[in-house]
Amino acid sequence: MANDAKVLRCAIYTRKSTEHGLEQEFNSLDAQREACEAYIKSQAFQGWKALPQQYNDPAFSGGNLDRPALKRLLADIEAGKVDVIVVYKIDRLTRSLADFAKLVDAFDTKSVSFVAVTQQFNTTTSMGRLTLNVLLSFAQFERELAAERVRDKVAASRRKGKWTGGTVPLGYATKDKKLVIDESEAETVRTIFRLYLELGSFSKLVTELDRRKIVTKRRSTKVAKYRGGIPFTYGPLAYFLKNRIYIGETHHGGKWFKGEHDAILDQPTFDRVQELLKSNTVKRKVKFSASGALLQGKLFDDKGNRMGPSFSSKNGVRYRFYVSTALRGRSHTAGSVTRISAPEIEGLVETALSEKLQLPADKMLDQVKTITLSDNRIRLALNPTRGKQRLIDIPWTPKPKGSAEVNTPPTAKVDEKLIKSIVRSHVWLADLSSGRQTSIEAVAAEANLHPKIIRQELRLAFLPPDLIKAALEGEATIELKQIPKTLPLSWQEQHRSIG
Repeated sequence: MANDAKVLRCAIYTRKSTEHGLEQEFNSLDAQREACEAYIKSQAFQGWKALPQQYNDPAFSGGNLDRPALKRLLADIEAGKVDVIVVYKIDRLTRSLADFAKLVDAFDTKSVSFVAVTQQFNTTTSMGRLTLNVLLSFAQFERELAAERVRDKVAASRRKGKWTGGTVPLGYATKDKKLVIDESEAETVRTIFRLYLELGSFSKLVTELDRRKIVTKRRSTKVAKYRGGIPFTYGPLAYFLKNRIYIGETHHGGKWFKGEHDAILDQPTFDRVQELLKSNTVKRKVKFSASGALLQGKLFDDKGNRMGPSFSSKNGVRYRFYVSTALRGRSHTAGSVTRISAPEIEGLVETALSEKLQLPADKMLDQVKTITLSDNRIRLALNPTRGKQRLIDIPWTPKPKGSAEVNTPPTAKVDEKLIKSIVRSHVWLADLSSGRQTSIEAVAAEANLHPKIIRQELRLAFLPPDLIKAALEGEATIELKQIPKTLPLSWQEQHRSIG
């Protein structure tokens, strides 16, 4: 009679939280699968048959659904290839009550049953679901409790200066679960700190490290991106120079504690490096804040290097540029264009956006994700809409070297905040006048600003034409912050109050 029963295709899912024991010939995953196969054979009279595909997740937590084998299983369920899911215990599938609810919905949609061989429940009944939810609640509670115990233990150990695992920094190795100095690497650490003090800048330091073939720590790991042995870049180098582990301290919860391991650096050397880092950071912030760069953070060359704001002065006139960051130590990795006049590219981008997008001027740049500069075009990648990528290509040819300074108008007196505020005020006034917006509060909601800001900036829509013209041409004699918050309607009186 068994041959008359409908065949139920059974998928066996197994999971183990850690790598411990996986190297054994017969490990936990094998034991789980053997138990599930035995149970399926016991149900052969009902037509149960184990699928040959294996869904094994070794060393994956049950606290989330981000597991490769589980994803394959869900894809096969969606494709209608599975009738029954068999696991050793419920917590092998998930330890999260919220995730379990999602899985049950997915199973129900495809009429898939769920069986735990050591905890037999029928998920098609309300009582079975209740029992499963209770068990999963305890499984989730146990997982959270275990996580809290581990966190508390790690915190206590770090406060005592013990090494509790993680990425071993350059200059150290691990022995008996403790950090010990690797003398060959330790000398490299001292060299990097000494070179930074001698050279005084990241760009010179990166160039020198490349010349000496000094790279990040090499590690033995199966994951390629964690193997190290690559040239230093600015971010990792800054983290390296600030790492207090080199003066014998350990970190936890935003605080540093005296560590059990030996220091590689002396305190005076480390302190001098921190002072130099702080000094250089302040200089960079002042330079960037004064640049007024509209495209900062969005502009890249065609090799993927960010192009940051810079400037030069000639005969008392200040000229703004965007310069590839590859020039700071790795010019061989720069794109086809390494430097461009800021007013030139900002003007080209704003013109292209105004032609393609029907948006206020102050909102156009918010739609731009990245801008890529090459020797024959400027490509604007806009924020996707409905999952579709939007691109705008601007034909462009670099000007001959040296012509940028001649043709670039001086921008030292341009108050871009004032110009932006004037443009916004006219847009908001037009919206209110046309009835597109019914109130200042509605304008504020759309602009994601406080109504007070809208009211204050609307006054700029009534400034005298000569003052607006002066602001646009960079000849304004007053800054935005100097304009009174309340202005008379008469232009003559405005001139008196503004000066």
